Amino acid sequence: MKVSLFDFDLPRELIAEEPISPRDAARLLMVGDQLQDQTVAVLPELLAQGDVVVFNNTRVIPARLVGAIDRPGRGTVEITLHKEIEPARWKAFARPAKKLITGTKILFSNELRCVVNKPHMQGETDLTFNVSGSALRAQLELTGSTPLPPYIARPEGALARDRRDYQTIYAEHDGAVAAPTAGLHITETLLDALDAKGVIRTMVTLHVGAGTFLPVKVDDTEDHVMHAEWGRVNAATAEIINAARKSGGRIIAVGTTSLRLLEAAADENGVVKPFEGDTSLFITPGYRFKAVDLLLTNFHLPRSTLFMLVAAFAGLDRMQSAYTHAKSAGYRFYSFGDACLLKMCSRDV
Repeated sequence: MKVSLFDFDLPRELIAEEPISPRDAARLLMVGDQLQDQTVAVLPELLAQGDVVVFNNTRVIPARLVGAIDRPGRGTVEITLHKEIEPARWKAFARPAKKLITGTKILFSNELRCVVNKPHMQGETDLTFNVSGSALRAQLELTGSTPLPPYIARPEGALARDRRDYQTIYAEHDGAVAAPTAGLHITETLLDALDAKGVIRTMVTLHVGAGTFLPVKVDDTEDHVMHAEWGRVNAATAEIINAARKSGGRIIAVGTTSLRLLEAAADENGVVKPFEGDTSLFITPGYRFKAVDLLLTNFHLPRSTLFMLVAAFAGLDRMQSAYTHAKSAGYRFYSFGDACLLKMCSRDV
C-alpha cells in the first residue's frame, strides 16, 4: 500500500508537551459506528463484567546517553539504546552516527563506557558496555535520561519529572525505551473502578523500542522493515484471555504494544498461546485480527506504523474521519495527548 494514504496535516499546537492531571481526565474519542466524545475516566462504564483489559507492564529505562568519543577531536555523541542483545550489549541509535566506526570507545562517566562493535547502518549501531545486567541498569539510572520522543520539545534535555510522567503506574519489568503511551492515562482510581465493575485485568510485557519513533521513509508499506521487540505472554494471561473469549467476554488491549503482542501470540483460530521472544509484526489494512475486540490508544503520527495499525483495526476511512474530528475539536496528540477507544470493524481499503 502507498504510505501516502496514511498522511495527514497536524497543527504543531495540537502536540501535547505535558501530560494532563489527573491522567484519566484526558479526553477519549470513541470510534465505532459513530464518534462520541468522552473522557478516559468513563472507560469502566463502557466495559462489562467478564471483559478482559490487557496492559503492557514494561518499564521505560533512562536509555538516552551523551558521551565523549575517546579519540582526539571527535567530540560527543548522543546514544539512544533500543534493544538489548545480551546483558552488556545493546543495539542503539546514534547522533551523529558517522563518528562511530568499529572499535570506537565512548565515555559516559567514570563508571560507564562502551565500545562500538559494528559500523553504523542508517543511524543504528551495536555497543558493548563495560558493565552488564543489573549493574548496567544502575549506571543508566545515574547517567542516562528519559528517551522522550523527538516531538516533545525539551531544548535543555529531559526534565526530572519526565521519569515519572513518561511511565505507567503499573510499570514493572525494565527494558522499554519508549512508553506504552495509552497506559499513561491509567490511574489507581480507574483500576479500582474496573475491579468494581467485574472487569478482569491482566498483564503482558513488550519492551517498546525506539524504532517506534522512526518515520516510515519508503513509499510503499511492502518495503518497510519493522524493528524487532522482545515480548512475553505468560500461560496465566493466555488462559485468562481464552477463557473470557469462550464465555463471551471482550478483549481490550491498552495500547498498540499490547495488541501487537497478543496478535503475535494468537493462532489462526484466535487462541492465545504462551509466547516469549522477538516480534516484528507489521500490521496494515487487510490484516485479520484474531485476539482483540477493542483498542485503547493515543493519537499517532502521520505516515507512522501506528496510524497504519489503527487504520487496519478500525478502517482507514473511519480513522481519517476520527482524526479530522479530533483536530477540529482540539484533542491533544501523541504521547502525552488524549486517547481514543476503537471498535474493530470491517476493512474499508
